[in-house]
Amino acid sequence: MSTNVYDILQERGFIEQCTHEDEVRELLGKESVTFYIGFDATADSLTAGHFLTVMAMMHMQRAGHRPIALLGGGTTMIGDPTGKSDMRSLMTRETIDYNANRFKEQLSKFIDFSDDKAILANNADWLLDLNYVEFLREIGIHFSVNKMLAAECYKQRMEKGLTFFEFNYMLMQSYDFWKLNKLYDCKLQLGGNDQWSNIIGGVELIRRKEQKPAYGLTFKLLTTSEGIKMGKTMKGAVWLDPNKTSPYEFYQYWRNIEDVKVEECLGLLTFLPMDEVRRLGALKGAEINHAKDVFAYEITKIVHGEEEAKKAQEASKALFGGGVKSENIPTTSYPAARFAEGIDLITLMCDAKLAVSRSDARRTIQQGGVSVNDKKVDNFDLILTDKDFDSDGAILIRKGKKSYHRFIAE
Repeated sequence: MSTNVYDILQERGFIEQCTHEDEVRELLGKESVTFYIGFDATADSLTAGHFLTVMAMMHMQRAGHRPIALLGGGTTMIGDPTGKSDMRSLMTRETIDYNANRFKEQLSKFIDFSDDKAILANNADWLLDLNYVEFLREIGIHFSVNKMLAAECYKQRMEKGLTFFEFNYMLMQSYDFWKLNKLYDCKLQLGGNDQWSNIIGGVELIRRKEQKPAYGLTFKLLTTSEGIKMGKTMKGAVWLDPNKTSPYEFYQYWRNIEDVKVEECLGLLTFLPMDEVRRLGALKGAEINHAKDVFAYEITKIVHGEEEAKKAQEASKALFGGGVKSENIPTTSYPAARFAEGIDLITLMCDAKLAVSRSDARRTIQQGGVSVNDKKVDNFDLILTDKDFDSDGAILIRKGKKSYHRFIAE
């Protein structure tokens, strides 16, 4: 008999909290369960932060359960206050719809939506035309304000001020679960652990209103050992869209995780068997770098495909294995005439996002953190021309040990 997906998720390190653990495990073992995860369309691409929930969806679908990916065309109009110190900026309906469509394209790479194996829904379909008085009569009577104010997602906003606008978010998310329960017999909501309060709201609403079982389960949030959310860089989010974060940058981000996080990330973000995950996670000293190579390759393969993962791995090994050049390194080209005139090093660094500002670039150069064609430089007024091209017709700038960028003339 195949392993219960609850046990798979637990062994791989996903599960943080569950409303009715024994009942959920039993349910997932005996029938195909329709479950949902919500994605608020706040950007035009999913991020590395979303990817953990996408992996959980994939495990669930592989085990025969039916995912609903709920796009937040309606809830994005309000904005979830959870974990935010300020109110989310308001977005237009057109922007939200565009973002939701981009999410749909990306999710389709990971989830099989054919033949009703999964459902893609958008809560704009029922939230945007709600009659407010009817909504309060139908849904509002089931929520205690005292209980809501005690919820973690609102507590941290009370000092700065929580608007009534955002206070509605929990009711709207709970309404989504109830609506999906009515439409598709959806019994289970999954999400990051920061969604626990909102998920409980929906579970209790269905149980009170319909006298039917409903369940919630949350996943651990992926954080560094300091408790900072993973998937963020100095440049911003790590995106799943290759045009926003190149496969090479994506690979490098995961290749550079802390040693102590390797086993956890292998369990959560790859499909490698757990025996192999534990073996790799137990490697010590310089050998842990092999485990990081394996991890970065596996996650890049899932997100960008095997060919891009191989290219990124080859580029990484070329650079870190002795200064060999590779066409897969992030590259910027300029008109040949600009190189004939000369371009200053600081401009090149800023254009390649190796620095967030000119002063940041200057500081990094002064501190000895920049090399040009494998030679350390300390002159921040350095002008580079086509005479500085190496035998491959390129200039290779390295910042620190791990950030590289190649410049060529077109």
